[in-house]
Amino acid sequence: MAADKISVQGKEVTIITHCATDYISLTDMVRGAENGLALIEKWLRNKNTIEFLGIWEEINNPTFNSPEFEGIKSQAGLNRFVLSVKQWVERTCSKGILAKAGRYGGTYAHRDIAFEFAAWLSPKFKLYLIKEFQRLKEAETLKLKVGWDIQRTLAKVNYRIHTDAIKESLIPPELSKSQIDAVYASEADILNVALFGKTAAQWRQKNPGLRGNIRDFATIEQLVVLSNLESVNSVFIRQGLPQNQRLQQLNKTAISQMLSLAGAGGIKKLDSREPAAEYAVLGGDKKGAELVGRQPQHPGRPARGGRLPDGSYPVRRP
Repeated sequence: MAADKISVQGKEVTIITHCATDYISLTDMVRGAENGLALIEKWLRNKNTIEFLGIWEEINNPTFNSPEFEGIKSQAGLNRFVLSVKQWVERTCSKGILAKAGRYGGTYAHRDIAFEFAAWLSPKFKLYLIKEFQRLKEAETLKLKVGWDIQRTLAKVNYRIHTDAIKESLIPPELSKSQIDAVYASEADILNVALFGKTAAQWRQKNPGLRGNIRDFATIEQLVVLSNLESVNSVFIRQGLPQNQRLQQLNKTAISQMLSLAGAGGIKKLDSREPAAEYAVLGGDKKGAELVGRQPQHPGRPARGGRLPDGSYPVRRP
C-alpha cells in the first residue's frame, strides 16, 4: 500500500489511502510523547469523542452498528469504562478508525477524525497538520493537472497527424493540362476526373479484382463533394462553359471542399436509409481506408436508384 508522509512540527506523519479516502496516522502524531499510545485510548474513552465518532459514522457509514454504539455511549465517562481501538472497530463496524498491522501499522483515522484528535492533543498542532495536509493535496492536484495538460497536448498533436494523413490520401490531385484538354465521353467521367483524377474506365483497369465502379469505393467526404460538384456542373452547363473550363473549375472546387472537410475532421455521420457502409483497406492505387458501398444486385445492372458502371445515372424512358 502506497503511503505519503508529511512533516508536522518535526514529526513525520504517515497518510495512507483506504477505499479511495485519506487516513492519517494517529500513532505517528503521538510518537515520541510520554505514554504516547495510551493517549489514543484516553481520547477514545472521552464521552465527547464517543459522541463525535458516533455522529460521523451515522453520516458516513451505512453499516454502522447503532445499537452497539448506544451501549458504548451509555458507559462512556464512567471510571470503569475501558475501550480500545480494536474493540471500537469490532463492536461498531466503524469505518472512521482503522487498526493496521505490519508495514505502516498503527492506528489510522479518516482526516475528519484525525483533525479532531490533533485538536485534542494541541490546537497549534492541529493547525500545522491541516496546513501540511493541504500542501500535500495541492501538490497532488498540480501533478495531475500537468499530466492532463500533457495528454491534451498529445491529443492535439495526434489530431493534426490524423488530419494531415486524411489530406494526403483524400485530397484530389490538381489536373494536368493534358487531362483538362481531353474530351470525355460523359459528364459522369468529368466529375470522376475532377474529384478522383481518373475516369471510371481507368479506375477499373487499375482495380480489375473489384466489383462495382469508382464511386462505390468513395469515402463519405468524397460522396458529399461529388454531390456538390453535380450541382456546380449543372450551373456551368447552363452558362455554356466549354468542357475543359468546366473540368478545371470543378477540380479546383473539389480540392477546396476536400481540404475544408479534412480540416474540420470530416463528416461524422450521414442521415441515410441505406445500410451502413463498411471500411476496408484496398489493394489498389489508393492507400489507407476506403469506404465500400453496397454492390449492385446483378453485375452490370445498377441497384434501384443507383448508377451505371461508368458512374452515370440510367436514363428513364417514358
